[in-house]
Amino acid sequence: MTDADDQFDAEADATIIECLDLSKPRSFFLYAGAGSGKTRSLVSAVRQAIDGEHGRQLTLTGKKIGIITYTNAACDEIKQRLEFDPRVEVMTIHAFSWSLIEGFNVEIRQWVAKNLEEEIAELEEQHRKGRPNTKAGIERLRSMEVKRRRLAYLESIIKFIYSPTSDNRTHDSLNHSEVIAMTASFLTNKPGLRRMLVSRCPVLLIDESQDTNKALMDAFLNLEEEFHDRFSLGLFGDMMQRIYSDGKDRLDKAIPARWAMPRKRMNHRCPSRVIEVINSIRHDVDGEKQVPRSDADVGVVRVFIAPQAGADPFAIEAAVRQRMETIAGDPAWYSSDTVKTLALEHLMSARRFGFVEFFEPLWGIDRLRTSLLQGAGAGLGFFIRGVLPLVKALRANDRFAATAIIKASSPLLSHETLQAAGSNQVAQLSKAKAACDGLLALITERPEVTAQTVLELVAQTGLFAIPDTLAPFVRGDAHTKAAAAEDEAKQGGQVEGIEGEETEDTSSELSAWGKSLEAPLNQIEHYDLYVRGQSQFGTHQGVKGLEFPRVLVVINDDEARGFLFAYDKFFGTKAKTKADLENEAVGRETGSDRTRRLFYVTCSRAEKSLAIVYYSPEPGLARDAILQYGWFGESEVELIT
Repeated sequence: MTDADDQFDAEADATIIECLDLSKPRSFFLYAGAGSGKTRSLVSAVRQAIDGEHGRQLTLTGKKIGIITYTNAACDEIKQRLEFDPRVEVMTIHAFSWSLIEGFNVEIRQWVAKNLEEEIAELEEQHRKGRPNTKAGIERLRSMEVKRRRLAYLESIIKFIYSPTSDNRTHDSLNHSEVIAMTASFLTNKPGLRRMLVSRCPVLLIDESQDTNKALMDAFLNLEEEFHDRFSLGLFGDMMQRIYSDGKDRLDKAIPARWAMPRKRMNHRCPSRVIEVINSIRHDVDGEKQVPRSDADVGVVRVFIAPQAGADPFAIEAAVRQRMETIAGDPAWYSSDTVKTLALEHLMSARRFGFVEFFEPLWGIDRLRTSLLQGAGAGLGFFIRGVLPLVKALRANDRFAATAIIKASSPLLSHETLQAAGSNQVAQLSKAKAACDGLLALITERPEVTAQTVLELVAQTGLFAIPDTLAPFVRGDAHTKAAAAEDEAKQGGQVEGIEGEETEDTSSELSAWGKSLEAPLNQIEHYDLYVRGQSQFGTHQGVKGLEFPRVLVVINDDEARGFLFAYDKFFGTKAKTKADLENEAVGRETGSDRTRRLFYVTCSRAEKSLAIVYYSPEPGLARDAILQYGWFGESEVELIT
């Protein structure tokens, strides 16, 4: 490291510090590309602010500098770097949102009721137009029943609860998306809440601002407009690294001219050749260009083009790793365990890591995607934070851990249950033990047991509370199944024919869960490792901000099925459609735009060497098209035959 490199972006850091002056606050948007050290800049600026006169002012007034992060890991890291200073409030977006609206129980009840009524009305309209005796029709009825039950229960709730780090399964709890949506709504419509926020946090810094929920970001921007003379809103981010679809599109274009716009241009992570590539990837988007450190290695970049038809991805990618071992002179490329494989489409990782039957149905529901990539939500949490930890403890014969899990999460040993049992508490303990023994026997005797079967066992034994999301699948759904059978009988056995005529309602969350529950439980174990970043494959959400010595990027339109991304169009091997051209003309986002951003994020993770495997229907044409863009040299693009 050199002092000159470390001070390269000192002007940007100085601008941020100046904006945090409580006597004359100024809002700012910090552009910080991949590997530029934006977290270091954030921590450094806050540290200087609280160590001076402004820190004393915060202490005397009880006000705080607010920092919103995207993940719990980032939250913990920033808290540690700031030595848990009480004048700084560091929270995830969900925790911060709840801290604003907690206690507004009457307003929360009204909002939830209105939202449920609208959702029920929409389902009723869909059901009125559709055929009632189809699978889609039955699942609409299931969904309406769940929502009506919740609506009926609302009036009995005195106080709503929420936890940003758990699954919020009880009737009085709110889910993650509701808290975000309510916070945006309340900030927009409640002047008192806006004043309270500004008084509490005269400085609010938002990390990964490009992925902050659009409605909530709009509320923050409107808040800043109203109070800009005494409030600083600091946005840290890079629009090229926007991952989630619910983020605010073109956030950088919504920034007022009076804001400061500092920029960090040095990439401290990647070797110089990788930086050249990622600069080329984003060139046509915003022209931003990073520079490498003076002591950066050159690094190695290669593109391998393989035939799409009949491809064996496992064999091809193993061959690529062996080739990279030779090219880079790095033996660590040989083992998949020391190479981070980043698929641009999550289904591609799901197939490679063995959880596609569980993942794919849920991934097909737009509104579930963000929570699916975060492992959030009551349905997912039931398995990955309840069932699976218990299964792991039981398999290891760790009775202490199993008991701790049951005491913490099972209604069989809840305080209320044990209190109600009185002198019969021993019997209740026996019930819990029998339930655990039954679960262990099931997974031991049937290694490929489905999630549905495990769910039914848990429901029968009362081992864990069943969240509303999964409730329709466990009461046997006796009444729903009986109703379906009765309807089929009335139709003279014509239901199958009717199903064939009506396109299944692919937007149905219940339908997706029904399919996912047919997958083996061990697929949910693989999924859990994947979203937590503990597999050799990476999620986009999981790898953003992280870095790896060796990165293998895999792209394949055939596997991705053109659902969100368009690799062939992005690389220029397939012509854009009329719709693509029309969307571009009016400034709408296209599949190529999304692909470019994700490609940028994955390529910019590499610290030493980068390999890209592109499965193409026409490898020769693909090679010519990629070379024409000038991103890679002829010696860097190889055909695999």
